[in-house]
Amino acid sequence: MTLRYALLALLTAQPMTGYDLAKAFHVSVGHVWHAPDSQIYPELKRMAADGVVEVESVTRGPSSTKLRYSITPAGSAAFSDWMAEPFEYPLERDPAHLRAAYFEWADPVAARAVLTKHIDHYSTLRAQWQGQLDAIRDRSHPTLRRRLETDQAHPAEAIVAFKEFTYEGFVERADHEIAWARRGLELVDRFAPAGVA
Repeated sequence: MTLRYALLALLTAQPMTGYDLAKAFHVSVGHVWHAPDSQIYPELKRMAADGVVEVESVTRGPSSTKLRYSITPAGSAAFSDWMAEPFEYPLERDPAHLRAAYFEWADPVAARAVLTKHIDHYSTLRAQWQGQLDAIRDRSHPTLRRRLETDQAHPAEAIVAFKEFTYEGFVERADHEIAWARRGLELVDRFAPAGVA
């Protein structure tokens, strides 16, 4: 159900077509909650059936139409209720940390490969998250710009500050994971059998 609320969050800024909503999703809340288009479009249909969004057919070119979604008062209420609900953290399922706990069993080359992949993964994520953070800070992020233009209910500084806070946390998480993996590489080198490179 979290996907529903991620989509409602985007629609609080303005009505959007399914295509525009999916595009906005992937460059904003998609960094916080991953979902492919194959999940987004069916969820939009369920949301319309449940009355949390309304759907309007709008003209697209001379001979076709597209569907535009907007949040309903029931959708706004559902989003507000969801924001107030406590949530449970999911149980951890982390293959890199699980393997690291038993690296004494691993070939040093394989252990290094796991840790190097971990560094590469979080370095890529860090670059993406830092890019989002920079676009939030200079207010060039398209979804944020739209929200700042349309949201009359919340102070602009609060809108920006909470998004900065979120992406700062992501960047810090990436830095932590990269530093952790580098310490792991040092441990692998320290405990590698003599002559094993």
